Amino acid sequence: MTIEYPNAQSIPLGVVVKRAQGVTRWAKYAWHASAVLPGAWDADWKVLRDEGGVTEYHAATLPLTLYVSDAEAYAHELMTREPSVYVVLRPNEGSQTLPWKVALVTASPYEAQDYCDSAEELVEKIPMPDGLHAWVGSFVDTYYEEETFVKRRRDKSRIDRVDDGIGDARIKQVSDVYRAPRRKEVVN
Repeated sequence: MTIEYPNAQSIPLGVVVKRAQGVTRWAKYAWHASAVLPGAWDADWKVLRDEGGVTEYHAATLPLTLYVSDAEAYAHELMTREPSVYVVLRPNEGSQTLPWKVALVTASPYEAQDYCDSAEELVEKIPMPDGLHAWVGSFVDTYYEEETFVKRRRDKSRIDRVDDGIGDARIKQVSDVYRAPRRKEVVN
């Protein structure tokens, strides 16, 4: 079910959003993305489970697209202790019962950080299932080439020589060439 483009690969990824009872009197419910479903079919807030005041929804299915240009970001994520995907939830102002809509899924921690900078979206970090981890790992192995470190060397110019009398060119005095220039006083 993978879709391949010239510089990208994509897979449908279902997002599970959990609604639990709020812990304060100001928030009736607490919402957060809790899981992802690789290869899921389309869904629109389909109830998966409802027990004990906790409801889990298959909120949406969006494409998780991996781009060749972001292969470094995916490699960085795979090297973390718990590789994850990120789900961006945006306020759904048109609905009272479902206050969030799923805006994006990404495997790039750099892209997720960009969304964290805005205080409007909610960014959730969800552990990558094994199959998704293998798919992202295969993509990284295919397209990511780590840049070799090249130590910069100094050029051959000598910077330890003495500057004999060279200072600010605007000062025409020989006595103190490092003094700051002054304005000329106008005499009326």
